[in-house]
Amino acid sequence: MKYRYAMVCSSNQNRSMEAHSILKNKGFNVSSYGTGAHVKLPGPSLREPNVYDFGTPYKHMFDDLRRKDPELYKRNGILPMLKRNAAVKTAPQRWQDNAADGSFDVVFTFEEKVFDMVIEDLNTRDHALMKTVLIVNLEVKDNHEEAAIGARLIFDLCQELERTESWEDSIDDIVITFEKQQRRKLLYSISFY
Repeated sequence: MKYRYAMVCSSNQNRSMEAHSILKNKGFNVSSYGTGAHVKLPGPSLREPNVYDFGTPYKHMFDDLRRKDPELYKRNGILPMLKRNAAVKTAPQRWQDNAADGSFDVVFTFEEKVFDMVIEDLNTRDHALMKTVLIVNLEVKDNHEEAAIGARLIFDLCQELERTESWEDSIDDIVITFEKQQRRKLLYSISFY
């Protein structure tokens, strides 16, 4: 694979990790991140989310929720999701703290708010490399079913990008074709860092 990819959602739990898992298993050079202030997982009610710091191991979250209410978190898919995540990497990482991870060629986001935050963050970074990066947003609802669909669509887009000589010359055609075939809108931007 010629490009390095980043998958970014709010908490680095569901959407970004589903895509990270699929791409990693297919041999892509991929990392994943969240942009939120904390990692939030559903709790017993909307007013009672489970909140963790970025860097808290997925295994710790799994053990904590299994201790709190194993039936609830198994039924709502949180425990299986955390188990998958732990098999991909140790802990959720925050996008804004990833500079030491190096540069990416393509960054995929899963909601417009995250897309905007990634662009804003890239624009505030030191532009010493002046490396071009493509940021693409595919709007994906934050549930397990939509995350699986979104990850497959991202995989298809990555395959298209890998087939090109240069994504800079092909991105408009790739987006137009994708939007016609999938009837889903993509936002994209080009930035430097």
